Amino acid sequence: MTQKIIIDTDPGQDDAVAILLALASPELEVLGLTTVAGNVPLDLTSLNARKVCELAGRPDLPVHAGCDRPVARDLVTAEHVHGKTGLDGADLPDPQMSLADGHAVDFLIDTLRREAPGTVTLCPLGPLTNIATALNRAPDIAERIQRIVLMGGAYFQVGNITPAAEFNIYVDPEAARTVFASGVPLTVLPLDVTHKALTTRARNDAFRAAGPVGQVVAGWTGFFERFDMEKYGSAGAPLHDPCVIAWLLRPDLFHGREINVEIEVDSPLTRGMTVADWWRVTDRPANALFIGDVDADGFFALLTDRIARF
Repeated sequence: MTQKIIIDTDPGQDDAVAILLALASPELEVLGLTTVAGNVPLDLTSLNARKVCELAGRPDLPVHAGCDRPVARDLVTAEHVHGKTGLDGADLPDPQMSLADGHAVDFLIDTLRREAPGTVTLCPLGPLTNIATALNRAPDIAERIQRIVLMGGAYFQVGNITPAAEFNIYVDPEAARTVFASGVPLTVLPLDVTHKALTTRARNDAFRAAGPVGQVVAGWTGFFERFDMEKYGSAGAPLHDPCVIAWLLRPDLFHGREINVEIEVDSPLTRGMTVADWWRVTDRPANALFIGDVDADGFFALLTDRIARF
């Protein structure tokens, strides 16, 4: 039985790899993509999402453009990491497919109301603006969502855009607060786990040997890793967003615990911090499965195998 998912995304090289992983996996039925401003502005995330769909041979997949700015703040982007296009590292042709009619938030609401309750999982890979806007506009959908599996936040690893905050949560902390307080079952793939899923020369070579799509992926990861290698002195870069899809496919590769996570929105010093009660030192009820570890070799074996199927 396939799992129905909607991917909410701001491609981004690692978003693109996550989308490819999902589209290469028969266990998942991708109902559509919704785009949000994040790594780059909305016009580019919407363009990039369609490029990835066509690379995967899925021009039929609906791509709905969503929110072009956070709920209550100015947009912060990450061209310094992803390049001016968001997909620097491999040149892809402009897509022939058009954006689907209708706003991403409307697509989320309509789809969740149409599908049977508890059958659709949302997979946000960027700022949570679209998801929070949908929940605020249509509170009835919360009980219809099977689970939200998201990439964002940190605990031990702390921040990658500020000393205290991970990028996706920092960009729209008000949206993140809405999602974490929604009562929807959450799985969170934070920096603590994604920084254990590092590209290496051998892993990039394996992508490159995995066929034409794998060569594109290797181009993306080769570009993407230069920033993190210089910043952290690591052997490669964390492949953040594919961890979301990998958790759906192989949760046995990951380990975490059910904890309480609150989002800091007021402090200028710690805006966007995920205050994760990993040691359960408060009496606040758990609201998220917070993942802390991954079998990196198993993760990359899964990813390489699926990319080779295109």
